[in-house]
Parts: sequence; C-alpha cells; structure tokens
Amino acid sequence: MTFNTVILGAGAAGMMCAAHCGARVLVIDHAKAAGEKIRISGGGRCNFTNLNAGPDNFLSQNPHFSKSALARYTQWDFIDLVNRYGIEWHEKTLGQLFCNGSSKQIINMLLDKMERTGAELWLQTTLKNARKTEAGFALQVEREGRRVTLHCANLVLATGGKSIPKMGATGLAYDLAQQFGLKITETRAALVPFTFSDGRFKELSGVSLPVQLSNDQAIFDESMLFTHRGLSGPSVLQLSSYWREGEAIHVNLIPDLPLFNLLREQRKEGGRKALTTELARHMPARLVDYLSQKLLIAGNLADQSDASLSDLVANLSDWQLRPSGTEGYRTAEVTLGGIDTENLSSKTMEAKDVPGLFAIGEAVDVTGWLGGYNFQWAWSSGHAAGKAIADRI
Repeated sequence: MTFNTVILGAGAAGMMCAAHCGARVLVIDHAKAAGEKIRISGGGRCNFTNLNAGPDNFLSQNPHFSKSALARYTQWDFIDLVNRYGIEWHEKTLGQLFCNGSSKQIINMLLDKMERTGAELWLQTTLKNARKTEAGFALQVEREGRRVTLHCANLVLATGGKSIPKMGATGLAYDLAQQFGLKITETRAALVPFTFSDGRFKELSGVSLPVQLSNDQAIFDESMLFTHRGLSGPSVLQLSSYWREGEAIHVNLIPDLPLFNLLREQRKEGGRKALTTELARHMPARLVDYLSQKLLIAGNLADQSDASLSDLVANLSDWQLRPSGTEGYRTAEVTLGGIDTENLSSKTMEAKDVPGLFAIGEAVDVTGWLGGYNFQWAWSSGHAAGKAIADRI
C-alpha cells in the first residue's frame, strides 16, 4: 500500500500534522484509541495551551530552535480553532487554558480535522521495521494479525518520548531516528515529583502550600505538595526539569510574607501565645508541627529575641533539601531531551540529511514548562511539518 505520508503516532502532534499535510495520509498507533495523553491531561479537561507560550518557556540544547514553529502557529491560532469548534474553555492560573467540558472534545476536534482532509487512522497497529528507499520509505506493520507493507514519500516520527510507559510510551522515535543517522540528546524524566529515600515527608502527605522553589538554574512561585514519597505540586514539577541528581533545592515556605514583622508585632500584643500557634496562622498546622521538631521551634512569643526570630525566618525562607531522585518516567508528564535539533530544520521539522523524514512533538529535544506549553509545542511542530509536506503536493 502506498501513501504520500505515514505518521507514526496518533497523539497531539501526530494528529495535528495529519490535519494539515494534505492527501494520502496514514496515521498509525499501537494504542486502542487516539490521543490518550490528551484524554488524561488536565484532570480530564486538557490544559490545551497557555496564553503566555513563547520560546522562553521551553528547554532545549538549542534554545532558539522552537522560535520558528511557535511563531508560525501560535496559541492564538489554536484558540481560534477551539472556538470555531464551539469548545468552551476557561483560564485557570498563569495563563493555563482548559476545556470547560471534557478533553475528549479536543481529541474529537482533531479527529474531525483529520477526516476532513481524508487522513486514515490505523489503531492497534505495530511497526515491525522501517527502511529508507529511493522513493522514500518502506515500512512493515502488523495489523489485525497480519503483516502489511507500506510505502511512503514522507515519514513523520510523532511517537512521543518515554514518559508514562503504562500508556505504551517507548523510545521508538529515538530508535528510528538513530537508525536513520540522527543524533539523540540525553533523555530524562521531566515535570516529575521528587523522591526522598528516607520517607521523611510521609506524615505530611497531602499538605500543600504556596512556595518559591529554586536551584541554581531556575526559580518558580507556585504551590508545593508533600507526598508519602517526597514532594510534588506545580513548583516541584517545574523545577524537576532543571534539576540533576545530587543537587540541593531551596524552598521558601513564606514567599511574600513579612513574617519577621508579623511575629514582632504579635509578640507585643500576645507574648504568652506559643510561637508554633502563631506560625500556624500563616502556614499549615501539620507542617508547623513537623518543622518545630526539625528546627527546634519552641517557647512563647515573649521568649523570642529579634535575633532568634530573624534566624527562624531565614530558615523558613531558605529550607535546603536534597532529593534522592524523582519518580521517573512512570509519572513524568514529559521527556526532557530527545532527537537533536541540529538534525532538523526549525521551519519544517524535516531532517536535514534525510529528505522526507520529519520529527515532531515530544520526540524532539524541545520540552515545555508545566501548564499547556507542551501541547502548544505539539500543535506548532505538527503544523510546521504538515504544512511543509502539503506545500510539496
């Protein structure tokens, strides 16, 4: 069977590409349904983009690579598409946009776009091998218990990264890229919770609060959640993309809170009150109980000198922790690293030395922040490849 384009992966980037790359397109995926990561994202409501999406919100060995695709198909373009399909949405925090209804609305929208362009979708189909030919590519796939040989002029790698293997994620895109001579940068789990091997935060599991979390590379002001394994929440997931094993992280538990002045004032008005009681007015009580043991917080307010209050505030505003690791690809929202951008055209996502080979989405060494940025990269990179293919027909 011959197609103009075969797209490996029916995720966000793959479906977006299929919706734009013209005639005789086949999308194949080993899953039972298309867009599984879309379906589970945002608690089932899909954080489909971010109002603030721009190159500065992405990590890559080439920080400039994403500029072209993001500029050619912006968050406003995707919002316009969502609006044209009558999908109602809302902004949650920090520019994050979610469906009012279900993430399945986004999947159905993309499937409809694919159908309108005549793209075929083969699910529960497994790639067995692929090779370069003079005319393009030859693939062998297994579908419905039989082997099928496919020929195509263009092959698009859109199978994502290694994150969430229970959903079928593998390193297939990397294996194929290397087979065709493309380089792969180091891959790591990103947007992932931190773990502590000693289980030190088990008693705090479920406690959350706004913090400022940082290391030498980045700083984020969002909430943090204690878990029985360690730390999670938006600030933690964000910083995990910039963290490496062995590094310390800095937790400011009282960002934007003038705690020193508040404690001094309360010392004058209610000096007999326990220091921990006053702290519990500004922080979760369970956390105060925990910290009272770790930081030896005791006594009444009247017993505290300015120097001791200053030391307490310093400890709370720079609590240094050293995670043992992360939860890995099992719970990571995305994979950091991937197909080296030096191999690709930033305008078309085509491999420079392998005509007809494209790589898009999470498979590429472009990783976004938490909050809809990675979906926007899927839309932008998928659109770039799709338009480049369509322009050749």
